[in-house]
Amino acid sequence: MAFASAVALPIVLWHRVIADIAGQFQFDLSYLVTGWTPWVLMAVGLCCFIPVWIADLRDRDRRFYTSGSGAWFGWGVTLYLLGFGLATQVAQIAGGLSAA
Repeated sequence: MAFASAVALPIVLWHRVIADIAGQFQFDLSYLVTGWTPWVLMAVGLCCFIPVWIADLRDRDRRFYTSGSGAWFGWGVTLYLLGFGLATQVAQIAGGLSAA
């Protein structure tokens, strides 16, 4: 449930900003870095939760079970929060540019 809400939250909050950025697509390095970095960071952060999820699904009574998914969880939270903060700034900048 938390994973689904983490996926849905940026879509609900910034669907117009994402549509505006995608509508002005340019194959330019500065456009790709400044426009898409927040959402790439959030997507990579969510992908880091996949090994954590797989480790939770494995049988804990198996012979070679290890619970070494703490680093993946840490990277996932960190990247997602960095992307979330950056997306907030991108949305504020985009809102300021459209109001001017």
